[in-house]
Amino acid sequence: MLSTTAQYALRALVKLAEEPAKTILGRVMAEQTDIPANYLSKVLLTLGNVGLVEATRGAGGGYRLSRDPKTVRLIEVAELFDGARIKPTCLLGSPDCNDEHACSAHDAWKAVRAQFIGFLESTTLTEISNTKVRSLLHISAAPRTADKDL
Repeated sequence: MLSTTAQYALRALVKLAEEPAKTILGRVMAEQTDIPANYLSKVLLTLGNVGLVEATRGAGGGYRLSRDPKTVRLIEVAELFDGARIKPTCLLGSPDCNDEHACSAHDAWKAVRAQFIGFLESTTLTEISNTKVRSLLHISAAPRTADKDL
């Protein structure tokens, strides 16, 4: 129900929400989230323009969240990238479909859309940044370095 761009934005934000105070290089994030690097850079630019992500250049640079992940609702991201797609529309594409002149799918589709929008409005990045969700989104954990014997 979300565009690929919105899905990529959510994947990137989930990755950043793992450790909100740390920065991550764009190329590393692209590898760990399975998002093409060029596409990811455009998504991150858009997220930065609205204050969700900060970019730092130079040594120790990269991307990080600008806000606490508990305060970022999924609807913000969905509307940013899919504004018109989030608005109620007829499942069958009828321009005249509404509560008074409903198509055959109207009532069922209205209920599904209400649940979907409700989920986006009530769910935060923190809630979807757990290990199980990350694995479903194909987001790998940061590579671990082997402990060296002293």
